[in-house]
Amino acid sequence: MLVLARRAGETIVINGEIRVTVLSVEGERARLGIEAPRSIPIVREEIYEAVRAENLQAARTSQHPNILRKLGHTLRQTAATHG
Repeated sequence: MLVLARRAGETIVINGEIRVTVLSVEGERARLGIEAPRSIPIVREEIYEAVRAENLQAARTSQHPNILRKLGHTLRQTAATHG
């Protein structure tokens, strides 16, 4: 990991197309401004990890098509008897 020290108003450039500017620093919090091509997703790490965990859970569920098939069958039966 490259570690850089920057002050408010200073910028770093990544690969010639991504600019990260320190907008302000207050206590232990830094506000960053990020300019990047729209094709590059930028998200906070906690959001990225939450989505990743949900995707892994969904992938595990899709590995059991019989469960989904049985659920669909049960729902159809319930709808037929109650509807």
